[in-house]
Amino acid sequence: MVMTKRGLVLGATALVLTTVAVTGAGLRMSKSQAFFQESPKELIDEVWQIINRTYLDGTFNQTDWKATRSQYLSRSYANQEEAYKAVREMLKTLQDPYTRFMDPSEFKNMQIDTSGELTGVGIQITKDEKSKQLIVVSPIEGSPAAKAGVMSKDIIVEIDGKNAEKLELEQAVNLIRGKAGTQVNITVQRGDKKVNFTLTRSKIEIHPVRARVEDSPAGKIGYIRLNQFSAQASQDMRNAITDLESKGVKGYVLDLRSNPGGLLYASVEIAKMWIPDGLIVSTVDRQGEREVQQADNKALTDKPLVVLVNGGSASASEILSGALQDHHRGTIVGTKTFGKGLVQSVRGLEDGSGLAVTIAKYLTPSGKDINKDGIHPDVVYDLSDADRKALQQAQEKIGTFDDPQFAKGFEVLKPEIEKTAKKGAQATK
Repeated sequence: MVMTKRGLVLGATALVLTTVAVTGAGLRMSKSQAFFQESPKELIDEVWQIINRTYLDGTFNQTDWKATRSQYLSRSYANQEEAYKAVREMLKTLQDPYTRFMDPSEFKNMQIDTSGELTGVGIQITKDEKSKQLIVVSPIEGSPAAKAGVMSKDIIVEIDGKNAEKLELEQAVNLIRGKAGTQVNITVQRGDKKVNFTLTRSKIEIHPVRARVEDSPAGKIGYIRLNQFSAQASQDMRNAITDLESKGVKGYVLDLRSNPGGLLYASVEIAKMWIPDGLIVSTVDRQGEREVQQADNKALTDKPLVVLVNGGSASASEILSGALQDHHRGTIVGTKTFGKGLVQSVRGLEDGSGLAVTIAKYLTPSGKDINKDGIHPDVVYDLSDADRKALQQAQEKIGTFDDPQFAKGFEVLKPEIEKTAKKGAQATK
């Protein structure tokens, strides 16, 4: 099943947002599913064909992809599990952690989050294609992992005593997931030290947008924290901006810190709320065909804007911050972003398993390919370890003047507000 444009995935994570719906257990197996169980080679060929048609790298990581097909179809497979193992081996040759196979159980467990709720410890992880390390993209705000102090860029080395380096991404996710109330032990490498966490799994409600008015010496500031580019994020953002405009805010701080990405469609729609016209993002497939997304003169505000980012701001966050930066619509404050400029589509396969495939890369309006390099802030400002720990222990201070990056953002925003006010006063004379 080919994804629609609205279903294109930009998450740099194992907990990817997608519009693919998976039915629950207990339903009768379709004829096609039964056929695939009887003929495991059909599944291998289906995966091969999808990669052959759509994968971004036409060299398939310098491998002979046709020979790969012959190699895996020449084998005998006693059951589906052997076929699943073969598919994973075949995909490994691409050396792309974002192109991955999920068996039916993994595909069902993949958090399809249009409801805004998931169960786990609340971390998004990825696997570095070179080092093979499992890396935390970001903890979800308010989750057990965030409260315990798990941080973006932590390297997971053990999960319940198992060596994480030997685990595939989906295996690690399955070990970390579990029923609410149960515990999982995770050891991370942070710099030159190891840190152990015992995390209690829970139900996690994800509110993609949180907004409020923050009083400041320059007047009312609209603070908007965007946690995830989910299906409902664009409508929530529209509601937030409309409400803050009605309250007479003088400028905005948009907080994209530790936002791991999500749906391409959501990032484009939100960019249109800030950028009046011009290019927002272009995606380029392996044929070099470019598809562009443009603003449509429907911006909701032209008031001064500062955008907060960090190393956990990935993918769709980088599309939004890159577009705002290139259009000089907002000043980017914080630290370099994650650097994930690839687009995946997620599709269900005939036997109930699933496949995520990297199909394109995206470029900012000025043509920057930010994959691996990230968005570089206009104003670099990092948190100290002490500040970071203090905010983790008192998350209600995030986005207030007790948050040093917010305070720096306001320092940048204040003269822009004053400049706007001066222009307004001159225009009324």
